[in-house]
Amino acid sequence: MKIIVVGSSHGGFEAVQESLLDYPDATIQWYEKGDFLSFLSCGMQLYLEGQVKDVNSVRYATPEGMRAKGVHVFTQQAITQINPGQHTVDVHDLKQDTKRQESYDKLILSVGAVPFELPVPGHDLANVDSMRGRDWAIELKAKTVDPMIQNVVVIGSGYIGIEAAEVFAKAGKKVTIIDVLPRLLSLYLDQEFTDQLTTEMQQHNIYAATGQGVKAYQGVNGRVTKVVTDQAEYPADLVIEAAGIRPNTGWLKDVLDLDQSGRIQINEYLQTSQPDIFAVGDATIVKYAPTETTMPIALATNARRQGRFAAKNLINANQPVPAVSGSSALSVFDYHFASTGIKEGTADKLGVKTQSVFVEDLYRPHFVPEADNAPVYFKLTFDPTNRRVLGAQIMSKANVTANINAISLAIQGQMTIDDLAYADFFFQPGFDRPWNIMNVAAQKAQRELA
Repeated sequence: MKIIVVGSSHGGFEAVQESLLDYPDATIQWYEKGDFLSFLSCGMQLYLEGQVKDVNSVRYATPEGMRAKGVHVFTQQAITQINPGQHTVDVHDLKQDTKRQESYDKLILSVGAVPFELPVPGHDLANVDSMRGRDWAIELKAKTVDPMIQNVVVIGSGYIGIEAAEVFAKAGKKVTIIDVLPRLLSLYLDQEFTDQLTTEMQQHNIYAATGQGVKAYQGVNGRVTKVVTDQAEYPADLVIEAAGIRPNTGWLKDVLDLDQSGRIQINEYLQTSQPDIFAVGDATIVKYAPTETTMPIALATNARRQGRFAAKNLINANQPVPAVSGSSALSVFDYHFASTGIKEGTADKLGVKTQSVFVEDLYRPHFVPEADNAPVYFKLTFDPTNRRVLGAQIMSKANVTANINAISLAIQGQMTIDDLAYADFFFQPGFDRPWNIMNVAAQKAQRELA
């Protein structure tokens, strides 16, 4: 059997790994359009801030290492056309500028997504950048120490935008975050958390310009100098666009069924409209555990899981990929937060009836000195009719984010607040309180529903 995997980030890497395990006699070809295999954009902040010194280490695998395992690795080679009837792909060797055809028995697409470019005047000015990929990482690293760059404007306040803002604030720049939404990080956290984080960012020279739409970038001598919104103007020596992504699927529209947003339509086994072609990652949708519906959730964890299951299903498509809750985490200066499942801010959009409780407690017992005992903020969201746990958010200057993994399991297992209220969590004063904050919140929810 000959397996071709297209794309070398999270989903593509995991598809290759699982294929090696499940089909040791298969011929595996792995294609990457760029000149660098499996760069991980999620590690870019660590590189830009200097915690990781070598940009070439921010990866899953090297061509040499994968070839040693028997994988045929091709970099700077783009799959330009798929011919399902003939089970072939057209390959363009970008380095040699030659073309050829390759046959396949099974094809796994991990084509990903590309940054959304705002279609506004001036978007082609110099110093209007993105924060995705190795080339951008190298370019932005230089700009963190460029004395000519003092004012940085970030467009979008999702994880990538917040990471970009923190990087340049720590580099001594004045940063403005512009977002059309009313709150920073509003897709991930409810207002109890975002208010605190916005204050934290203001104290580190980051200004939030929320509820504003970008109208134009203006520049001098071909370089950006200003961002104009529908409400104000902001000086900008550098603009970083982090206003979302779009699936990299335009070249597939005549080959596979795509949805209205251009994402590849797949079944629960990751099969596309062509049975021998599978798709994973940001160009697809996932099953959402809290509502048991499907939706796009662009997270590395989802792509990796899909990559594994796509490979498992190549011969016998009988293992549905598990539902997910959209669990994620991030640090913003001294704060660490995580969230999973439904929030008050997303419940209306999903058409789900919810109720929530908010709890503020200490990280450890009260006798532990304040310097080692940060406050913890936790919000639990549930269905008031059947009492099912639907989501949660947690934040503290102590790293308590792993609690969200337990809530993710609770959602997946369709547990109720009654299951969670007295669930067995360990206690040791050096690590936790006698009642874990998840217990405390669930017990509060019980009292409110009594």
